[in-house]
Order: sequence, then C-alpha cells, then structure tokens
Amino acid sequence: MVSVSRLRRHPRQTTTFRQSPPTTHSRRTIHARPAVNPGIVTDGAQIAGETGDGVVALTDVEKRYQRTADITVEALRGVSLSLPEGSYTAVMGPSGSGKSTLLNLVGGLDTPTAGSVAIAGTELSGLSEPERARVRGEEIGFIFQTFNLMPRLTAAENVAFPLVFRGVDRTERMERARELLADVGLADRTDHRPNELSGGQRQRVAIARALAGDPALVLADEPTGNVDTETGDRVMSVLDGVNDAGNTILLVTHERRIAEHADRIVHLRDGRIQEIETVDGVNDTGDTDDTDDTGAV
Repeated sequence: MVSVSRLRRHPRQTTTFRQSPPTTHSRRTIHARPAVNPGIVTDGAQIAGETGDGVVALTDVEKRYQRTADITVEALRGVSLSLPEGSYTAVMGPSGSGKSTLLNLVGGLDTPTAGSVAIAGTELSGLSEPERARVRGEEIGFIFQTFNLMPRLTAAENVAFPLVFRGVDRTERMERARELLADVGLADRTDHRPNELSGGQRQRVAIARALAGDPALVLADEPTGNVDTETGDRVMSVLDGVNDAGNTILLVTHERRIAEHADRIVHLRDGRIQEIETVDGVNDTGDTDDTDDTGAV
C-alpha cells in the first residue's frame, strides 16, 4: 500500500454568518504573466513552467483522447503548474480549453498521456486504481456543480458518508458532520434531505462533505453554476472561509467575478496555459449573511 504524506494544515476555523445584507467580494488583478518556458521564474513567483513543491505538482502534462481512428484530441499540451499549500487558484478558459481535463487529472479521476501529476508528494500515474481511490478519499475533497448529494440521506448523513470508507465509527462521523454543517451556517438543517433544501443550501452541504476528511486539496468544479448570482456570492463566501482556514483550493469557473475570489487565475486555451494573473486587493466590507428567516439560501 502506498503511503500518502499528510500535509500540515492550519487550525480549522469556524465560519460565522451574521444577519446582514450580502456583500460583494471583489479583488483587483495586479499582474498578468504569459506562460513561460520550464524553469523560468519571474519576480520569485510560482508560475506556469515552474514545478517545485506543493500540494499539487503537474510537470509537462499532456492528455490526448482518441475519438476515432483518424481523430486525436489534444486536451492538454505540456502543462506544468504547482499549487502551494494554502493557495487558492482559479482556472478559466473557453469551452474545450482543457479545464475539466485538468481538474480530472488533479483529482485522480483520469491519468495523463505524458508527464506527471503528484498530490501531496505522491505521483498518481504510477498507482493502481484502488490506490488512486485511496488518495482521492484521503487527500482530496470534491465540490461539484450538480451537488451530487444522495437524495435519501439527510444533510448530516451526506456529509458523514465519505468517512464510512475511512473506518470512522458512526458516532464520530455524525459529530464531525454536524460540526461542519454548523460551520457553513446549516446547524438547523442537519436532518433535512436534499429535496428540502434550496440550491445554495445543497451546495453548502456539498462543501461540508468535501471537508469531512480534512483534505489537503479541495477541487471545486463550477460551484456556483446551478445557483443564482446572490446565492453564488454566498457560496463563494463559504469557500473563502475554507481557504482562510488553510485548505488549498483549485476552482474551475467560466465567470470572471467568481475567479477573482482566488489568489491567482490560470487562463487555459487550446490545452495550454496562456497566462497566470496574480490577484489581490480584497475589498471585504463585512461578514456575509448566509441565512435568512425563511432559510431560502
């Protein structure tokens, strides 16, 4: 059995919500760098083409799909990228640019045609499927656009479910689930099933589930794609809190305003990194309210 190193996490913080109007989380882009050749470092920053240590390290990754005998699709072409511990990275690009392929490779759901993908120091491509599944279960938390909650389970049971495969006893895993639901403002929804929750509440349950195993990395695939703008802002405030608590986040989105919650934005086009923007200038005017009297979000 392959041993996966446990990275040091910052002490987990509690996300609190107050009864106040939602605020817009805005950031200002201050740098934009084109993709560069491997080994080149600009201003001491970690950029495309530089690998190095991190929760995630992609080196010269290529992914090709054979659609027909005569048609080969090059989804990724020589992508190198490192995600330092505690970083927050967004990936943007047009349809077909390679965003989903990149996320699937980092999540161990697929393997590269060439190059390497390492998570927490473990190279994924050399692992068997059961070993990759173990890495996914122990080191990675997934947040999906469509929530992917089990309809017959309560919110708490959905959050606790990944811990079943870790051998955590029921009492402990349900306690952990209730604690995480409280962190995302759903302490009063633990016994509700998905059809009794709004879209925003279901996404927050999905976020809590992603955090159940204390992952080194959280992958978010269009986490606001199935909610309205206001609810999306509130969902993003929860993800901001997840990152503030020390979790590394890799987020895929097609919306600029969502991407600007991250520390940097990786732009993909035709399977290549075109540029990486470093983002700062956070303008938070107060805590975001994530609940109301009707529980609509």
